[in-house]
Amino acid sequence: MLHIVIDVRHIRDFGIGTYIRNLIRALAGLDQINRYTLIARPQETGDVAGLGENFATAVYGMDENDLIHNFTFPRFLKKFRADLYHIPLNSVAWLMPRPYVLTIHDMSSLLFPARRDYRTTLREERYRRGALRAARIITVSHSTRRDIENVLHIPPERVRTIYSAPDPAFSKMHDASLENQTLERYSIHYPFILYAGTIRPQKNISRLIEAFAVVRAELEGHPAYRNLHLIIIGDELSKNPSVRRAVAQARMESMVRFLGFVPTETLRVFYRAAALFAFPSLYEGFGLAPLEAMACGTPVVASDIPPLVEAVGDAAELVSPDNVFDIARGLREVLLDDNKRRELAAAGREQSHRFHWDHTAREVLNIYQEIKK
Repeated sequence: MLHIVIDVRHIRDFGIGTYIRNLIRALAGLDQINRYTLIARPQETGDVAGLGENFATAVYGMDENDLIHNFTFPRFLKKFRADLYHIPLNSVAWLMPRPYVLTIHDMSSLLFPARRDYRTTLREERYRRGALRAARIITVSHSTRRDIENVLHIPPERVRTIYSAPDPAFSKMHDASLENQTLERYSIHYPFILYAGTIRPQKNISRLIEAFAVVRAELEGHPAYRNLHLIIIGDELSKNPSVRRAVAQARMESMVRFLGFVPTETLRVFYRAAALFAFPSLYEGFGLAPLEAMACGTPVVASDIPPLVEAVGDAAELVSPDNVFDIARGLREVLLDDNKRRELAAAGREQSHRFHWDHTAREVLNIYQEIKK
């Protein structure tokens, strides 16, 4: 029997939170033998309750952005005398006890730093060091695996690709009354294009706004789309003022809405209600948001970059993320071609079903056991 400690302190985050939440639930369903301790922040203990008798929760409330965290967190972990530790994102404290498994979802923090100062340099060094010292690295796509091997020079035998999956909540039965109530609460009207995810430069939202403005102008007299809106769900808007500037420059202030972070149930409603889901990202580790939209039966327009193609296959309308007019073409074609919309919706559902958390958890459990053989 192993004692495994998992850091779940980002369980409420966009993307990574989906990974943590569903991984521990799937592990609880598969594994009643090994013992688990979940490290949570005080406000998150309810999120990890009721998993099973072999799951315990330990509270750690210090801010991980403080430099002292590099010393206090490892000291906190060592008292558990665990057989191994799992850090589900590349944020590894300097004195992290070993052996540990590290999940790297993408390399955006290394390839697209928000700023250049001494803190960035320290963060990059911690990123590299955390990966180099890991017993195993889990990547969520083959594309990310190649990045890790090429940029960080990690030996291939220590890296495994294990796909994530959409949250099962997105496959639930449709509730029309809930959809109407939710859209009314947010004062959202049909039809709309949806983006959901973080708001950072590599997400290419400024070009999406420009492409939306092109489509709006082309469909100005269209009976179904003359009141088309763009809804953007995501965090950290204040840190990326270029997105609001793009709205102002395109004169789309009345047609673009920013909603910030929303709960999973609300996000599911928006996915289902959208005319299409747009995801023209310049860089991704995987394509979880498009798969979530597909699970809801929503047609997807996505970038033709390798990590997204790896996720969506041929079940999305692919566009060049560097070309505003190609993004606009993809949006326009999916909006106006009813046959294509139906085909993409059906193919998307089927594609999303290829990924399942039980499979993910089983492969992660194999890695735990492999390390301790």
